[in-house]
Amino acid sequence: MRYQNVCVEALTYTLPPHVVTSVDIEEQLAPVYDGLGMSVGRLELMTGIRERRFFPPGTSPGHVSATTANDAIEASQIDRRHFGCLIHGSVCRDQMEPATACGVHYEAGMPGDALVLDVSNACLGILNGVMILANMIELGQIRAGVVVGTETGRDLVEGTIDSLLRNPDVTRKDVKLAFASLTIGSGSAAIVLCDRKLSKTGNRLLGGDFRADSESHHLCMGDSEIETHGDGRPRMLTDAEALLHAGIDLAAVTWERTKQALNWTNDSVDKAFTHQVGKAHKKLLYERLELSPQIDFSTLEFLGNTGAAALPTATAVGIERKHVQAGDHVALLGIGSGLNAIMLGMQWLGHP
Repeated sequence: MRYQNVCVEALTYTLPPHVVTSVDIEEQLAPVYDGLGMSVGRLELMTGIRERRFFPPGTSPGHVSATTANDAIEASQIDRRHFGCLIHGSVCRDQMEPATACGVHYEAGMPGDALVLDVSNACLGILNGVMILANMIELGQIRAGVVVGTETGRDLVEGTIDSLLRNPDVTRKDVKLAFASLTIGSGSAAIVLCDRKLSKTGNRLLGGDFRADSESHHLCMGDSEIETHGDGRPRMLTDAEALLHAGIDLAAVTWERTKQALNWTNDSVDKAFTHQVGKAHKKLLYERLELSPQIDFSTLEFLGNTGAAALPTATAVGIERKHVQAGDHVALLGIGSGLNAIMLGMQWLGHP
């Protein structure tokens, strides 16, 4: 993918109000930890995640997404009549039908001639939405669009804790398979793209590439199983070690293809943002891609893994905190369960 006419006009995020530390979670799991001879502190030690944030119980993803999308639209200073597409790209949705994007479209006051849809692809949904918008803009089908998503991880984390506590035969293996679920946080992010003729910033999306390794689709799987767990809250089983190595392998192939597409070398990259999984993933990723960890900006320590919102939130926060400077070439290194990878390049001119 090479884009000549696509600009990144605004990135916004919404953080939940409730902070839950990794120690808080482990204290809830004290009966399991004591029974298995496990020590408090291993969750942060192994993942680097000190805390994560949750929205209040019962929070609608779509309602938060509407706020985040509206913030992005206003930040872009583009009239709503120019927006030809709204995509909702998070794992979490309000219901199976209709698309959560419909409610977001209504609450955000979007025009009736805009394409409205949900995109579901684990932690890559928002980046998939960016690709769709960029392709439509490059083809001249729309002038501007917004992709947004909100992850509400409270039910997954609290449901996982309850399942471990209720299991009288719980083993260390059970805890290991559930460990990734305890890293999950909540958050919301939105990105506005537009045609460069409409842009006030000139911050260009240059293009990128994508790859799939569907042989590894079983390594991280989540669903709601009332018969198994006794409630409708989601659960997730993850072979974290196998997922780590399969994901890094896929990332390495995708990164080489991305550099070819953009005519980049590793020296071309000034800053990078990755999916916020854990410190082991981040360390191994930069080593394998032969990129300096100094170009990274991390939010996993205080936000945890916020699914599809993780990478765009880290990007928005990194820009806000001046990690990205005028003239920087920025790499977005996305990896999601399935396995899928999307990597994109931006040229940031430093305009808000």
